[in-house]
Amino acid sequence: MGELKDKSKGLANEAAGNVKQAIGKATDNERLRAEGAAQERKGEAQNLKGKIAGALGDKI
Repeated sequence: MGELKDKSKGLANEAAGNVKQAIGKATDNERLRAEGAAQERKGEAQNLKGKIAGALGDKI
């Protein structure tokens, strides 16, 4: 079950990060672009954690 939870959180963070980056780019706001990039990376890490948990049978 942890696999799906991590993957869904990861996808949500990636999507939110992409939106922040796009808004930051459109408004020339470097802070917002940086926040979006960081949030996207966080989402990618969560998604990877979910994939690993799935491969290991949720034993982590």
